[in-house]
Amino acid sequence: MIRWGILGPGRIAHAFAKGLLEARGAGIAAVGSRDPDRAAAFAREYGVDRSYGRYEDLAADPQVDAVYIATPHVGHESHAVLCLEAGKHVLCEKPLAVNAARAKRMIAAARANDRVLMEALWTRFLPAMVHVRSLIGNGIIGEVRMVQADFGFRAEIDPASRLFAPELAGGALLDLGIYPLNLAFMVCGEPFEIHTTANLGATGVDEESAILLRHRGGRLSVLSCALRVETPREAHILGTRGRITLRCPWWGASRVSLHLRDRDREDFEFPLRGAGYTYEAEAFMDLIRSGERESDIMPLDESLAVIRTMDAIRSRWGLSYPGEDPP
Repeated sequence: MIRWGILGPGRIAHAFAKGLLEARGAGIAAVGSRDPDRAAAFAREYGVDRSYGRYEDLAADPQVDAVYIATPHVGHESHAVLCLEAGKHVLCEKPLAVNAARAKRMIAAARANDRVLMEALWTRFLPAMVHVRSLIGNGIIGEVRMVQADFGFRAEIDPASRLFAPELAGGALLDLGIYPLNLAFMVCGEPFEIHTTANLGATGVDEESAILLRHRGGRLSVLSCALRVETPREAHILGTRGRITLRCPWWGASRVSLHLRDRDREDFEFPLRGAGYTYEAEAFMDLIRSGERESDIMPLDESLAVIRTMDAIRSRWGLSYPGEDPP
């Protein structure tokens, strides 16, 4: 049994906790929040024995093996390092950190303390995505030449909202754009050429953006993300013999279509356990049990490379966050 602590009981933590309830060999041992009442309410809802009003107390709990960090982006580095140095394994919500400098310090802390650190990019662990990697690896769609993906929804401007607050590293890129970027990395590898433009809104964060990446072998990625418009929310992987479509919402895919030339479309269904969050939790716990310290599905070097790319994209927009480290 892996005993979990949940740090930051917000909306995504509720989704993850429900996924943990369906995960093999998992239990929630404690929850921590800067608001003791909020922590206590979360604990009551999920039958958790202990709740803390300080993150330091959760990190010091000897009955916690692993911590899921679900605080706002700007807190990821300090909260992860706190838990790693206390001897906990850490599954940290995406993005792993606001920028590459902070991510490097998190990775160094994990390696120095011999603990598992993984970015909670749940999409990579879904059965549908496992199937997609198999189709690509087996050459079913031929040579992959292009990835097209988007993630956008309509949100009303609210300067107090995390999504629109620059001091919380708000905007579409870190919250939504990380999903299309991860798909591009998974399929095509790290890009060496970036073209991008964005609309920066009244609060100074990116509200919509378009991103074009060039990868080795001539592969291209055409990506977009948005907070002010709803996009189709599908993803397409295009090869020389056909294409794979991840159906809406593609980042939580349960439906995949295969389109090959001169053949009828083939559809695949992948019902989800735990709304999709169970798979990353089980993969993370497998690392702990096996003694491995890094996922081959979501390796730390790739998390870092994605963040470096987001740093480069933001630099082209002239967007930085208050108090951000220099590149």
